Amino acid sequence: MKAAWYTQNGAAADVLSVGDLPQPEAGPGEVRVRVHTSGVNPSDVKFRQRRPLDFERIVPHSDGAGVIDQVGAGVDPARLGQRVWVWNAQWARAWGTAAEYVVLPDAQAVLLPDTVDFASAAGFGIPLLTAVQAIRLAGNLAGQTVLVTGAGNAVGHYVTQLAVQAGAQVLGTAGSPEKAGHAQQAGAHAIINYKTEAVGARVLALTKGHGVDVIIDMDFSSTAALLSENVLKPHGRYVCYGSNTTGVLPIDLRTLLWHSNSLHCFLVYDLPAADRAACLDTVAGLLQYGALRHAVAGRFALEDIVNAHQMVESGKKLGTVVVDIAHD
Repeated sequence: MKAAWYTQNGAAADVLSVGDLPQPEAGPGEVRVRVHTSGVNPSDVKFRQRRPLDFERIVPHSDGAGVIDQVGAGVDPARLGQRVWVWNAQWARAWGTAAEYVVLPDAQAVLLPDTVDFASAAGFGIPLLTAVQAIRLAGNLAGQTVLVTGAGNAVGHYVTQLAVQAGAQVLGTAGSPEKAGHAQQAGAHAIINYKTEAVGARVLALTKGHGVDVIIDMDFSSTAALLSENVLKPHGRYVCYGSNTTGVLPIDLRTLLWHSNSLHCFLVYDLPAADRAACLDTVAGLLQYGALRHAVAGRFALEDIVNAHQMVESGKKLGTVVVDIAHD
């Protein structure tokens, strides 16, 4: 079976290998998915670059899509042949979707409607589930103004669509004209170029000095500083799903406290079971009704996985980078 893997941290060209590995077998409560597409997320790149390896060899990527071709004991045989998308394939596990086959717990292979292609589905496990959970935590958005940081990125593109559908006006940040256009296609009302504009001042100008009701943020390390500029209204909600810098970070507690702001942080890999179930139900409905625009930034063969990782690292992608898994 063809697969990609790495055995140490480092640059993609230095540590990623492609070759043959033994084909896995589904155990009790598991399914085996014949992978068609494997999604490459920024976290996959960061894990390969610097996350300490928990296993001797890592087959990367948590997201993907394909067809169930084997079920283990205790799994309904009717699942054989189902088109599915998968989540958390390589979270706390050695074996992700950058391979011809992946074995997963039954619940981590989710039915994929025939109307959705495998390339789009390769971006559901992290980007779409993150966006859905962020919107859930943001609460009722009807008539609200929402600041979405990174609105042209994979998660932000989904967040923007969902917020607009919920009745919000979205102000988005983006770092290039291309990403600004991508966010506007998703329904953003206005885009702030964070590389050339003072984000806080621009938000206040756009909201006539009132600030926004909700911030949905991809980078706490930079966006939290805006709190002291009163960009978030009193009783506003701040939802954070990531940070480019971790560890101890400064936060304006006085503003949070005196404005009665709420702060919600979450990791999409580690959703509580009830939240995960609610998100999956929401995704199923969105897919059933074709309510979302999906974006694929680029497609690469498994043998070209290095270039796929490098495209993600470039920060210029518009959508999910997909590795197509060919089968003999």
